[in-house]
Amino acid sequence: MMSEKLIVTEDGSHTLYRDDLDEHYHSTHGAIQESQHVFIEAGLRKAMHRNGPVKVLEIGFGTGLNALLTLKEALDLKKKIQYVTLEPLPVSGDDYQQLNYGSLVDLEDASAYLNKMHESAWNFPFYFTDYFILNKIQSKLEDAEFQDEVFDVVFFDAFAPSKQPEVWSLGNFSKIFKALKPGGILTTYSSQGQVKRTLKEAGFEFEKIPGSKGKREMLRATKPIS
Repeated sequence: MMSEKLIVTEDGSHTLYRDDLDEHYHSTHGAIQESQHVFIEAGLRKAMHRNGPVKVLEIGFGTGLNALLTLKEALDLKKKIQYVTLEPLPVSGDDYQQLNYGSLVDLEDASAYLNKMHESAWNFPFYFTDYFILNKIQSKLEDAEFQDEVFDVVFFDAFAPSKQPEVWSLGNFSKIFKALKPGGILTTYSSQGQVKRTLKEAGFEFEKIPGSKGKREMLRATKPIS
């Protein structure tokens, strides 16, 4: 049976530890610093200049930290973001209500926003503000279906390939490739050789860029424009 334990990471922000996978949701070197570096700075900000709403797909809603930081970007920059996130096993209320992101993220009512993200209905769009729409889908990536060329950015934040290899499959990356717009990007904390080979086989171009604290490298993959 799955159970989760609250952990304080090096930057003072919380993460959760899943004993069934022997894995943390975020880096123990700092949950907020990792999410900010890997998904916001290396991913989202590369797409914020595009016309119209930015459409984000997140693989692994987890604690909701990536979504909260994305909401902050949307409000700070007054840019509309449509955020779709997949999560087959939602975090329980006993766990997410303990998370301290609300006191550390520089966003008014951050705690209330985070709780509302977890409490909002699954499989239905929720309008948080004029600038942020959240659609949580309770599904494995393998079972999810997307239209072609709809997303600008993908946050690939699944548990490590060694823990859930099926999520990092060619079929899943090929599905994401089709769902990305030309020029769209995918970021992930992993830089494993097999991940690079699978991304390439799915059609992506990728680059190794500096990772967050505790990791030398991460990957940013792009769907070629032509």
